[in-house]
Amino acid sequence: MLRKSALVTGASRGIGRAIAQNFARAGYDLLLTCVRATEELDRLAEQLQADEKVGVKTFTGDLSDPAVCEQLFLQVEDLDVLINNAGISRTGLLTDLSPAEWEEIVGVNLSAPLYCSRLAIPVFLRKKSGCIINISSVWGEVGASMEVAYSATKGGLNAFTRALAKELAPSNIRVNAVSCGLIDTRMNAHLSTEEMQELIGEIPANRIGKPEDVADLVLQLAQSNTYLTGQVIRLDGGWI
Repeated sequence: MLRKSALVTGASRGIGRAIAQNFARAGYDLLLTCVRATEELDRLAEQLQADEKVGVKTFTGDLSDPAVCEQLFLQVEDLDVLINNAGISRTGLLTDLSPAEWEEIVGVNLSAPLYCSRLAIPVFLRKKSGCIINISSVWGEVGASMEVAYSATKGGLNAFTRALAKELAPSNIRVNAVSCGLIDTRMNAHLSTEEMQELIGEIPANRIGKPEDVADLVLQLAQSNTYLTGQVIRLDGGWI
């Protein structure tokens, strides 16, 4: 029996790394990407191949460039799940945001998922099945002061998820998103201990989320029934 396969973007650390580990344990062959952390990603691939006995390929490149995405998909022979996880944030006043920073955050958070999805769809159509899971944020639903650009791109990703789900549902291809609350990743490393404790005090679950929490939900979505599509599922400990 052929193993299923998954492509995880931004897999060298944080949520993407936890997703890769979870899918490897579930027996998926993997194609993992990063933009710079090649050595870190290659070490993860070696570990997963040794521990879980699955096939793991790696790719380094900026997926906000459609030509780079084309190069990535030259490695895709078969695919069951695309996980658009890679994301960046910029904290600060909108008036301090440069045009270059805006272009970068739009490219990583919104353009790259679009380009990857566009190239995955023909593979899924040949199989008459497939699953796209986008990693989003609660700020894409309600917005965050000092993170206007990030909020805008994640809001766009949520709309992209809902619209593409409607487009692909007749072809038995599901599209969903996980809207993450406060998760323990490097993206939140700028927060002081006091700021982190204050935020945790606002969360009914009384803790920060773990990358593994997100990874568990993503695997559930990948393995769920074909009637679940077009959903932006909030994972935030009751915060928002």
